[in-house]
Amino acid sequence: MSEDRKLLEPTATIVSIALRLLLALTAVGLVFRIVRGGWTDTIVCITDNSTTGSTDAGAFFPEKGALVDAIPRYCAEAPSTYLRLLDELSALPSTLLLLSGLFLLHRLLRDAAREGVHTARTASRLRVLGWWLLAGSLVAEFVEANAGAALLAELSTTADLTAGAWLTMWSAPYLALLTGLGLLTFARITRAGADMHEDLAGVV
Repeated sequence: MSEDRKLLEPTATIVSIALRLLLALTAVGLVFRIVRGGWTDTIVCITDNSTTGSTDAGAFFPEKGALVDAIPRYCAEAPSTYLRLLDELSALPSTLLLLSGLFLLHRLLRDAAREGVHTARTASRLRVLGWWLLAGSLVAEFVEANAGAALLAELSTTADLTAGAWLTMWSAPYLALLTGLGLLTFARITRAGADMHEDLAGVV
């Protein structure tokens, strides 16, 4: 298995360090927020990217021939628990997807180094990670877009929680989707390699 372990480096080590570092930072952030009183000091703001207009450039310094656009950003003076929850949901799913994806990748690399790269279990874990990125990125973006649209509807008198408002908040996770599809393809390749490896081992 030493050869398989070499094939997985330095990715395995980098992923392991990144996962531990992110978990530590998340834990420190949670403790810090609890010590400071949880959500009480959190500022809730949302930017309405669908509304733009020109503004007086006197306070800004554009180059000659350049214009300055104004994009409204709404902030709650005394946000309620509901507004704070919407604010958290507008960013939390992506963080959870990142942590869980790193965990699955870490487990995949660790077990592949221990059991071998060309195994059915490695192919299965690749498939799980691929589907997790595909489905998870879509779900995370769906939740965040809905939370952002709902928050904007609460803070702006001209915004409503509609399909159009949701679409303005939606940003397709192209990289995660392509990565997930790539992992599913590599899962099939790995599975085929594992079958060939077993056939060769049986012949020998």
